[in-house]
Amino acid sequence: MGDWCRFLYSYEWNGTHSMASVTSLTANVNAHLASALSATLPEATDADPLLRRSDRADYQANGILALAKKAKANPRELATQVVGKITAPGLFKDVEVSGPGFLNITVTDKAIIDTLAARAADGDRLGVPLKDQPGISVIDYAQPNVAKEMHVGHLRSAVIGDALRGMLDFTGEKTIGRHHIGDWGTQFGMLIQYLIENPDELSAETDTDGEQAMSNLNRVYKASRAVFDSDEAFKERARKRVVALQSGDKETLDLWQRFVDESKVYFYSVFEKLDMEIRDDEIVGESAYNDGMPETARLLEEMGVAVRSEGALVVFFDEIRGKDDKPVPLIVQKADGGFGYAASDLTAIRNRVVDLHATALLYVVDVRQSLHFKMVFEAARRAGWLTDEVTAHNMAYGTVLGADGKPFKTREGETVKLEDLLDEAVERATAVVREKAEKVGLTEEEIVENGRYVGIGAVKYADLSTSANRDYKFDLDQMVSLNGDTSVYLQYAYARIKSILRKAEGADPLAHPELELAPAERTLGLHLDAFGDTVFEAAAEYAPHKLAAYLYQLASLFTSFYDQCPVIKPRPAQEIAENRLFLCDLTARTLHQGMALLGIRTPERL
Repeated sequence: MGDWCRFLYSYEWNGTHSMASVTSLTANVNAHLASALSATLPEATDADPLLRRSDRADYQANGILALAKKAKANPRELATQVVGKITAPGLFKDVEVSGPGFLNITVTDKAIIDTLAARAADGDRLGVPLKDQPGISVIDYAQPNVAKEMHVGHLRSAVIGDALRGMLDFTGEKTIGRHHIGDWGTQFGMLIQYLIENPDELSAETDTDGEQAMSNLNRVYKASRAVFDSDEAFKERARKRVVALQSGDKETLDLWQRFVDESKVYFYSVFEKLDMEIRDDEIVGESAYNDGMPETARLLEEMGVAVRSEGALVVFFDEIRGKDDKPVPLIVQKADGGFGYAASDLTAIRNRVVDLHATALLYVVDVRQSLHFKMVFEAARRAGWLTDEVTAHNMAYGTVLGADGKPFKTREGETVKLEDLLDEAVERATAVVREKAEKVGLTEEEIVENGRYVGIGAVKYADLSTSANRDYKFDLDQMVSLNGDTSVYLQYAYARIKSILRKAEGADPLAHPELELAPAERTLGLHLDAFGDTVFEAAAEYAPHKLAAYLYQLASLFTSFYDQCPVIKPRPAQEIAENRLFLCDLTARTLHQGMALLGIRTPERL
């Protein structure tokens, strides 16, 4: 993300700037209204003005109705008294009492431009403050399986998790990634035993080509599965190999490591296509918690959180019952002594809380795992590993559907490979970029590079613009469309602004607070000022779709502004042209930063 410890600027209503973060217009209006409410009703010290954006004015405050009811006062009379207590002439242009006691509020043009100028002076941060008390968030996302190809089902975890890290990092939170890859279990006994008996099946050295590496593993996996299903003697040898793996046998571990290394080559190739950085030290699979699982089981049993039932160590929950109305247990340790997913997940929680000092644990996993994590989190709370100070949240995401609304499959009914899906997206996007390339003057190299950014951006944005817990349709035709709520629309809006700025010869972006603003300028300016509030809200709620919605509206408002307010042709007066170029420039910078937080690039020319 870069170094966020920069000097920030704050607008003061006397026109000066101080070294602090920029307070948004919304926050300033809210603070002055709250002061006026307290001055009118001294007992209302924590009164909420219930401020929101309005179509009738810039803002509407609705909180006086509830206060009047509580104070047994006439709401319109109380609203009128509040207006009389408001002080801040440089901020408020007009405050009107409306209806039964609403306040319609209009801020001054000068306040809008002054605040935006402070944001513009703050480099890439755009005046967005850092958290007062940032914590440490461990984000569990992008969880592929060793020796298996990544498919469309892996897409959402990777894309959503990466966007969450981007937003949280920007607010000052320290994020630690954890890719809990499937690298342990019975299938590895089958794979390793087959490789021991067929030592030439894998190349002597790890292949440097991701697809070829996974092709080798797939071949071995299918061959070993075929023998496992048809040969009882081999099946028994494979089961013994699992025991050898779990007990740390060197030969077995060395071969297991080869599978992991081959798979990582492939994982990195896929994540590179997704334009995502995955750090090797953040790939911590199920195997990493193997040694800690007996300790986890012992602690849970000693604390009485888990009990023995039919030879197994389990945790019961009265509120979670099966079809027979019996409690559904969370199995920590099986009757045969083996450990399952609950043991590794609870051990991971211990590690993340005790060793990584996490204050928040965020899991980006399929919605079908919701019940499992609900039980795991509750067990961890009973054990004292999760508290009011250390929270866990399951970002359960929905299913990727085809354009027909059914689970996304190939024509043959197989799960779609993630690499194939990304390649097709880039191919479609490159065709879209190529159509306009001649007009813009793009080189073939730029066409190919931009095609990749547009294609991958289209896939990411389609996911992120939908609330994570909802299913969404994967429709490439719509994703790469220049119209509608797509990343392509936003990327072209950014490139268009950059083109405008290049063509503005004789005029530079410069804020002019003394100018009267046109309605479209005011609307765009107020939306630009809401960027910081939106980022904080989206990060706090783990809701990247809220940032995506903000950016789409920003691009739409810019289109209206540019249509109604000439910038280049016809060229307005110098001061007006400079002020409008200032709005253009800040819009471009906000689009660029907002898209970057979502993990999407914005080419300079399209």
